[in-house]
Amino acid sequence: MRSFHDGAQDGLEPLEALDPSKIQSFSDLLIAMQKTAFGGRRLGEAFDILKAMINDPDCFVVMTLSGAMTIAKMGMIMCTMIDRGMVQAVVSTGALIAHGLSETVGQTHYKYHPSMNDVDLFNKGYNRVYDTLEMELNLNHVEHVVGETLNRLDPDQLLSSELLTRELGKTLTNEYEGPGILKSAFLKKVPVYIPAFTDSELGLDLSIWAMGKHRHTTSTQETGASDGQKVWNSLKQHHATFNPFLDLNSYTEQLLGAKRLGIFTIGGGVPRNWAQQTPPYIEILNLRLGTEITPPRFHYGVRICPEPDYWGGLSGCTYQEGISWGKFVPQEEGGRFAEVLSDATIVWPLLLMGLLDQDTPQADEK
Repeated sequence: MRSFHDGAQDGLEPLEALDPSKIQSFSDLLIAMQKTAFGGRRLGEAFDILKAMINDPDCFVVMTLSGAMTIAKMGMIMCTMIDRGMVQAVVSTGALIAHGLSETVGQTHYKYHPSMNDVDLFNKGYNRVYDTLEMELNLNHVEHVVGETLNRLDPDQLLSSELLTRELGKTLTNEYEGPGILKSAFLKKVPVYIPAFTDSELGLDLSIWAMGKHRHTTSTQETGASDGQKVWNSLKQHHATFNPFLDLNSYTEQLLGAKRLGIFTIGGGVPRNWAQQTPPYIEILNLRLGTEITPPRFHYGVRICPEPDYWGGLSGCTYQEGISWGKFVPQEEGGRFAEVLSDATIVWPLLLMGLLDQDTPQADEK
């Protein structure tokens, strides 16, 4: 037989109607949304956790980025989070960083209209990303910055994405006035890792730069042959000295040196998975090599992604699932996590404005 309990007597947390008359700021709105339901409550809870991780003076916060967020004009959101000390490391797709570079050097993205034809866009040198256009000329400017940076480095230097993004940030700081993710990261000494480096304009630019260095020192007969396959066979032997394991171990060292860890993720994909693989990396290391290094685990996590896990966009891994891999501290041991199923271009600006309302004093001191 049912017994009719009283929620207040059972200690349940009551909900409250969102009263517009009591909302004076973005932070007021997000705090009030914690007492509502559905996606609104998720966003409110995400704000509370994000604020806690940023204001925790012992928390090293990793921001992972995927999707065309710079083309979507979220670049200044990222810069502000870096500038204000809200994140201490960035893991990103290369495309997102490359498109951000075109902004930093003063180039423009344009609106796409459904009446436009993709074949015509190709012929005119416009690259479409959903509802936005990136001119191919913009990417030529990116290549110039990459080449300019590589030309001042030691040609025999072993490269990694962390090293190259830092040097690109130095070039931007010294020679360009516009704000940018890599410029902010360079000035704040925040490492930027691109685990799938060759899946980007930056990777292609680096590869072609290395081939070009060889081409300028070879005979016209060898590299000017009409047979394209012969030319390719000659050029492909000359590649950049790039070692992704430098990134892996540098990032691992950053996490091992932190008292607590937080992760703020836009989307999913390689950046999300790569940023979370350090705990299994250390556990496997201990198992196979007999070491006794304490695996780092994330205490806080906030992710914004429009897709539920069963569609695959999250790489099949919610925070709850990640606990089973040893990547996160369980909730019963103090772990705090939130996942917002929404377009980041809608809710990310709201979260940041709420954080700025709160002034996040600890973040600037990190």
